[in-house]
Amino acid sequence: MKRLMTTLTGLALAGSLATAQGQEIVVGGKNFTEQQILASMTTQYLEGLGYEVDSRAGMGSAVLRQAQENGQIDLYWEYTGTSLINYNDVTEPLGPEETYQRVKELDAEKGLVWLAPSDANNTYALAMREADAEERGILTLSDLAAAVNDGEELTFALNAEFYARDDGWRPLQQAYDFRVSRGDVSRMDSGLVYQALRDGQVDVGLVFATDGRIPAFDFHVLEDDQGFFPAYALTPVVRQDTLAQFPELEKQMNALSTLLDDATMAELNARVDVERETIERVAESFLQEHDLL
Repeated sequence: MKRLMTTLTGLALAGSLATAQGQEIVVGGKNFTEQQILASMTTQYLEGLGYEVDSRAGMGSAVLRQAQENGQIDLYWEYTGTSLINYNDVTEPLGPEETYQRVKELDAEKGLVWLAPSDANNTYALAMREADAEERGILTLSDLAAAVNDGEELTFALNAEFYARDDGWRPLQQAYDFRVSRGDVSRMDSGLVYQALRDGQVDVGLVFATDGRIPAFDFHVLEDDQGFFPAYALTPVVRQDTLAQFPELEKQMNALSTLLDDATMAELNARVDVERETIERVAESFLQEHDLL
């Protein structure tokens, strides 16, 4: 840990020298809990290293991306699958590493640099109540398909978007070779899916892998053992111009990225959404826990 602190101290001095010249880093974030935590965490972390930071959280996804391309935002955390599908119109199925390498290459042409991806993958997933999943022996999507095909009665809750998407519910059933009747599928807002699953109104629900309600409600996320869902690895993305001004920023942000995974983000999200802690306090305590503040 002494080595880490020594390194960060040296990097802090470099950051201080840069900001002494009147330059600042504009940190962006989207308008949901996970992104607001990351924006606050990044802002506090960089300020602790000596940077002057302008934080602009709470933006819509497309607006935020456009602002970064236009030079109004220097740095924010993006998801690999979002860039691949929404910003670069690539629809072919790719594995996690292929997805990262493709968006890194495509976005480099737009002056954006993808730094080291974290182990947090906020992708779609299907979940069951932990006790129910264990009792039924359904731990993977292949287990789920086998149960459906064996005639086991299961009810599902999905949001309307996933139900209708070309890469959603219908192709998922095709990929895993099972078929659920329409009468066994309820479509509702994403937030209501979690409540319906928690309260036993359905057996299986669509969730997002890093949502804080997964551990809070004792859900088991079914393993996507055939790799159907796209990778949405959470990754810091910075403008090339910004990185040229602050080359040490890459090492600093990579050090933060390596600390994040699904369980960590789910816990941080739950502290805000379930336990009602403030975003700023959750971000601050995480940094303090890892001696980054």
